[in-house]
Amino acid sequence: MQLHTLTPKTKRKLGKRVGRGGKRGTTAGRGTKGQRARSGHKIRPEIRDVLKKIPKLRGRGKHSFKSFAPATLVFDLNFIKKHFQAGETVSVEMLRKRGLVPKTRSPQYAVKILSNGTVDKKFVFRGVGVSHSAREKILRAGGIIH
Repeated sequence: MQLHTLTPKTKRKLGKRVGRGGKRGTTAGRGTKGQRARSGHKIRPEIRDVLKKIPKLRGRGKHSFKSFAPATLVFDLNFIKKHFQAGETVSVEMLRKRGLVPKTRSPQYAVKILSNGTVDKKFVFRGVGVSHSAREKILRAGGIIH
C-alpha cells in the first residue's frame, strides 16, 4: 500500500472547494455580496420568524397543555333514578344542590347522562347532555329533555 493508491472511505459532500483563488477569483462561485457570500454564513429558518409572531399564552404554568374545555361529569340512568324522585327536574343546579357535582368547581363542569341502567320514572332533563341511547330510554319512559 502506497500513499498514491489510497482512496477516501467517504465521498466529499461538497463537490468543489470554494474561496481558494484560482480561475474564478476571490468569490469563487459564491456570487457577490450578501450573507450567503460570506464564510460561516448561517441563515435563520423562515419558519422561526413565523413562530415568533404567534402570541404566547402566559400564566398557564405546568398546566400549559390542560384543555380550556370544561371537564365532563358522566352520570348513569341508574344513578339518576337512585337520587331523584319521579317528575323532578335533573339539571346542573339540582345536582349541585344535592352535592353530586362539586360546588367549588361546578361552573367548569359539563354534565352528560349515559344509558347504563333502566328508567321507569318520568324525569325532566334541563341543560344537561344526553347520549342517544339514553334519550331513547328517557322518552320511552315518558320523560322530557330540554
